Amino acid sequence: MNVLITGGAGFIGANLVRYLLERGEDRIVNLDLLTYAGNLENLAGLEEHPRYRFVRGDVGDRQLLRDLFRTHAIDAVIHLAAESHVDRSLDAPRTFLETNVLGTEALLGAAREADVARFVQVSTDEVYGSLGSRGKFDESSPVAPNSPYAASKAAADLICRAYHRTYGFPVIITRCSNNYGPYQFPEKLIPLMITNALEEKPLPIYGDGQNVRDWLFVTDHCAALELVLRQGQPGEIYNIGGNNELMNLDLVRLLLLELGRSEDLITFVPDRPGHDRRYAIDAGKIRRELGWRPAHRFADGLRETVRWYLENRSWWEKIRSGSYRDYYAQHYGPGGRYGARDPEPPA
Repeated sequence: MNVLITGGAGFIGANLVRYLLERGEDRIVNLDLLTYAGNLENLAGLEEHPRYRFVRGDVGDRQLLRDLFRTHAIDAVIHLAAESHVDRSLDAPRTFLETNVLGTEALLGAAREADVARFVQVSTDEVYGSLGSRGKFDESSPVAPNSPYAASKAAADLICRAYHRTYGFPVIITRCSNNYGPYQFPEKLIPLMITNALEEKPLPIYGDGQNVRDWLFVTDHCAALELVLRQGQPGEIYNIGGNNELMNLDLVRLLLLELGRSEDLITFVPDRPGHDRRYAIDAGKIRRELGWRPAHRFADGLRETVRWYLENRSWWEKIRSGSYRDYYAQHYGPGGRYGARDPEPPA
């Protein structure tokens, strides 16, 4: 297939691009606006891959989308492009609504006009809100988002549902738990704790540190998305979770132990507004219907993640300094090596 991945220069998107190119014969078009978390260094080495093209652009740009679907004969879409950091959504909720809601609607419209065969909306367990000490979210759980980010993703999911119910458009929604692994932007919990610890900086933990999250290794998520793309039923929702519930404080202690750093680095900071206490995902449906199971034990995935950040220090140091943006200019900007490529379909 010719598969459009939106947000393919981000953390999950870049891992998915690499995963699909390594596993099969799909031709991948990566549409990314390269906002603060979009980093083409995540995809270094793919610039001349015969089945890969990068297009810089906004999912809300309707004319660009029409041209892209026509030029590249797109068969399927995996929609990952989103503003995704809860803290940033507290400060700039309008940006999240514009990208996550209006951008999704624009993409749906262009994909429907192009008559694509599959549209996978990649969402989050945060749309369900907060759990008590027991139970798990399943696909029938009501949406009850508590942050502007979560509300924007819930709204996007509902627009996708409406496109399926109203137009018969083949939309599938996935909702995943917290991802971790290589290439994650170092404002998120695990890479922030790793990189701060390596530099002997304080490790800020919200509130009492007892908020609980379910952790999913990113390539296990990629495997689930591929299954949903190929075998998922249009109109359905699939929860994707790692079955690895941990309190944030316990997770940070595990990271410090793995890194050989002192717990004296832990610093408690005031809790953020509307901070959900616990998430937990019931992934039984995707196991039963599509045969998916995570391949990584949490301890192994965490060790692999720590090792990656240790071995790729220059990657996250560039991000902290802001110089990672130079990669785009050198490769795709005016005068860059790939800046003058014709917008032809993947070979």
